[in-house]
Amino acid sequence: MDESGKPQDPQESGQDRPPQPPVQTPDGPPAAPPSPDGPQGADRANTGQKAPGGGILMGRPFGVPVYVAPSWFLVAALITWVFGGQLERVLPELGAARYLVSLFFAVAFYASVLVHELAHTVAALRFKLPVRRIQLQFFGGVSEIEKETETPGREFVLAFVGPLLSLVLAGVFYVGMQMVEPGTVPGVLLAGLMISNLIVAIFNLLPGLPLDGGRMLRAVVWKITGKPMSGTVAAAWVGRALAVTVLIGLPLLTHTGALGRAPEEIGGADSLTDALLAAILAAIIWTGAGNSLRMARLRERLPDLTARTLTRRAIPVETDTPLSEALRRANDAGARALVVVDRQGFPTALVREAALVGIPEHRRPWVAAGSLAQDLKDGMRVAADLAGEDLLDHLRATPATEYLVVEPSGAIYGVLSTADVERAFVAAMARPS
Repeated sequence: MDESGKPQDPQESGQDRPPQPPVQTPDGPPAAPPSPDGPQGADRANTGQKAPGGGILMGRPFGVPVYVAPSWFLVAALITWVFGGQLERVLPELGAARYLVSLFFAVAFYASVLVHELAHTVAALRFKLPVRRIQLQFFGGVSEIEKETETPGREFVLAFVGPLLSLVLAGVFYVGMQMVEPGTVPGVLLAGLMISNLIVAIFNLLPGLPLDGGRMLRAVVWKITGKPMSGTVAAAWVGRALAVTVLIGLPLLTHTGALGRAPEEIGGADSLTDALLAAILAAIIWTGAGNSLRMARLRERLPDLTARTLTRRAIPVETDTPLSEALRRANDAGARALVVVDRQGFPTALVREAALVGIPEHRRPWVAAGSLAQDLKDGMRVAADLAGEDLLDHLRATPATEYLVVEPSGAIYGVLSTADVERAFVAAMARPS
């Protein structure tokens, strides 16, 4: 607050939630399923960003909510239509029932995606990393893990378990294929699911962020250099190179028939579809690699955000102290915040900065400081040495506009404003690398 008792930036004083770092999403989505008579390609990529909305809650395996986003129904319909057309060539006797079989394939395919994500989730929980949720959406699945791993070994394991489970599923479906007659509905479904999971696993093992293989490469470089940021930079640039390769290479492979279909069977619509798919995948991979770089830069700079350095000096006042007198004492002491204390000097509330703006100067002698205060909750007491993600997690757990900062001894150190944390957060992100 300035000498008049007004906050320096009134527009920010009403903010009641601290900034949040990007949520880690170790996995990304698979693309369209392969055809029974020759895969067109399936892959997974990662947007590196938290998925918007929640969708429909399907359950809570291992205590982690699983949501299906509305966009999933669109891709399920698309898979049903595309796979149904392919079944018409392989099993023409099915007639219209082929679309029921295709719908079952779409659901089973995304169930495999869910197993892949659950592998990451279980590993994260074993490493005591909180998992916010799993979401199935248009381009596959996202596991929202809220913290980074502490060692490169754990990073490698956390990334590898997803493709490993996809390989295991491919093996299970392959064994199932040997137990049914080829050319039947079960045989075609098992073949499609085997090929889909195999391609998902192989594509995810490519060594570029945001794919699982990129996280594994990051872990290796981190182990060699001792610097997680070096690993992220290397894996992100490999990921960008991979995006360019997908953009150019996938249409070329399709056009030359390398993906299982003769060039004469590929029409203009097929070429356009493959080119569009390649562009979408390349954009997702490129964007995910860039997001990984930004998130790593942020996490590297988060330790600079400490409660002690961001805290405003405060003075204690009793609840019935006139606001004008309280502000005079604060200005004389060079303080920018007011802490309401009881008769024994124990802090009980914080005068809200936003409330001061609405009190005209001529009324302040008749307004008690305590009438503008917010009672202190347990979460509104912050240790002065709290920093980085621990600080942000603490503020996020108890949203407020101001927090009381205390020394380890319990003595009052000052008041931390959410607006100040926001400005420091933005400034940290704006600094050049």
